[in-house]
Amino acid sequence: MSHELVYLLLICALLIVPRALQRYRVPAPLTCFAFGIGLMLAWPEASGHNDAIHLLAALGISTLFLYAGLEVDLTQLRRGVGQLLTYLALRCLTLALVAWLAWRFLGLQWQPAMLLALALLTSSTGFIVDSLDRFEMREEDRFWVTNKAIAGELLALALMFFVLKASNPIELGASSMTLLALVALTPVIYVALGRWIVPHAPGSEFSLLVMVGFVAAYVTDKIGVEYLLGAFIAGLLARLLRPRVPALASDDIMHAVKLFSSFFVPFYFFANGARVPTGALTWEALLVGLGLTAMVLPGRFGVIWIQRRWLFRDSAGSSLRVSMALMPTLIFTLVLATILHDRFAIPDALFGGLLLYAFLNTLLPSLVLRTPFDVAPLPTPVATVAPAGPAGPPAPGGEAVQAASRPSDA
Repeated sequence: MSHELVYLLLICALLIVPRALQRYRVPAPLTCFAFGIGLMLAWPEASGHNDAIHLLAALGISTLFLYAGLEVDLTQLRRGVGQLLTYLALRCLTLALVAWLAWRFLGLQWQPAMLLALALLTSSTGFIVDSLDRFEMREEDRFWVTNKAIAGELLALALMFFVLKASNPIELGASSMTLLALVALTPVIYVALGRWIVPHAPGSEFSLLVMVGFVAAYVTDKIGVEYLLGAFIAGLLARLLRPRVPALASDDIMHAVKLFSSFFVPFYFFANGARVPTGALTWEALLVGLGLTAMVLPGRFGVIWIQRRWLFRDSAGSSLRVSMALMPTLIFTLVLATILHDRFAIPDALFGGLLLYAFLNTLLPSLVLRTPFDVAPLPTPVATVAPAGPAGPPAPGGEAVQAASRPSDA
């Protein structure tokens, strides 16, 4: 069979089958990851070593985090700054506790212990934001889910960079200078593109933005902190420059980036599934994964639920929806588990347990916050949310909220 036909069949399978299974509330990334594992078991010598698949996977993760950066709205973050700071303070405490437990009982050094804590506790913003349209959630709940996920991701990216480079002060300094240069030069590039190219090449905004995001992702990957950090920085800076260069971060461009990432992200999960070692698919890994899920998932859910219910006087239903929607850790767990396995040589059983933990916590919201499947949903009028003051979004039960649920994304 020719390589062209193999790639054609692979693209069709990754784009059709996972989407079809979404009607049964199975998230598409999990199906793509399972495809990769299936290929690894059926064809071990070809798994995870294809340059074309690696390039497509890199495009997938970089555009996904480019979109996550574009989603950051500092004005919205400032609206709920008090609650978000409380959330981040509790997150720091739980990260420290989990890292200490990993150091104390698993015998890990402080770096892998901290990375393990980040892998277990960091919500995957890109996946969560992409999934919200399939859940019956009020506008206020969507506000808190989105912004808590973004705030947690910003904290996690900063900690990941520091932890990965802290063992070598010289390398930490050099990487920090590289990162600062990236932050300083990217706005200049955006302004130059917006002034000298975009006005003379209508329709080029999308390709130029994706190019900058991919280059930034390549830079951070080369300094050893993964593609996702550079892509996120590129997206965040484009959003901050929206008043100056609106063409590069308009709503239409953000929608286009989201659609573009939806094409390439399946290859990222497929490629990572194909690189799973057989030692991670054992009964021991199954027990580790179930144990991590039983210990960590209720604790994560409980901390967020109690915070929403008792500190901020939210309703029980709203607290449940927000807490459940923040449970998926798929991408961060996958990225950090791979770093832990490749750089810090954690056992295959722990690596496989982390993957199972990510699989289960990603599947859970789809089962709990489900919407009915409709072959041809009719558009439903919705009431707009009354604008909130600077102190925060409207209180539960106050102004009008979304009157009807969104149609299911089949």
